[in-house]
Amino acid sequence: MPNEARHRILMVDDDVKLCELIRDYFEPMGFDLAFAHSGPDGLRDAGTQCYDAIILDVMLPGLDGFEVLRRLRAASEAPVVMLTGRGEDTDRIVGLELGADDYVPKTSSTRELLARVRAVLRRTSAAGARVSGNIAIEIDGLSIHAEMRAAALDGAHLPLTPVEFGILLALARARGRVLSREQLLHQVSDRELEVFDRSIDVHVSSLRRKLGDDSRNPRFIQTVRAAGYRLAAFGEL
Repeated sequence: MPNEARHRILMVDDDVKLCELIRDYFEPMGFDLAFAHSGPDGLRDAGTQCYDAIILDVMLPGLDGFEVLRRLRAASEAPVVMLTGRGEDTDRIVGLELGADDYVPKTSSTRELLARVRAVLRRTSAAGARVSGNIAIEIDGLSIHAEMRAAALDGAHLPLTPVEFGILLALARARGRVLSREQLLHQVSDRELEVFDRSIDVHVSSLRRKLGDDSRNPRFIQTVRAAGYRLAAFGEL
């Protein structure tokens, strides 16, 4: 694809043969891959180079993937797809709570991994494109800049992941209306809701923490029982 922009991906995984397999599949599809084979090396490379997305294994030497993600999220908002051979729901929830954008078992096909990476890249680039113009949405001290894909609370930058920003933007554009989990998942992830898929709840919980929301009397994100979520409508959007 010489005439198209190529995406730079960092894959952090100690399985060298798997890395080579992923590289051989991804590169003809418009991706340039770099590799790190330990937690410390992955954290270093992610902090010193610019990547469009990161594929991060959970089981790594030196630092496990969860600790790498925890430290990475303190300084970077790059999309992260977690990759694991264990596939346990608890691992998935922990990864999402730490700021992962998606979670893919190693038993999935290379094609599935490519689709998930493309999905996080689409929502990263499209989050600001859904609202035209450079006008920020202002809600009770919360500023949401759609095209800049940035948000601030009381003047302080909010370090949101692409999924968290997508949820916040979708709720803000709904102007106080309730959005179901299915609607939110469709808008931010480009995939159908899986049975018992509660990932939206995990992302909303993380978003609430960053907004400083009180669970009993939230300033921003309200839960509507058996319906979904809505952003409290302060004034006009």
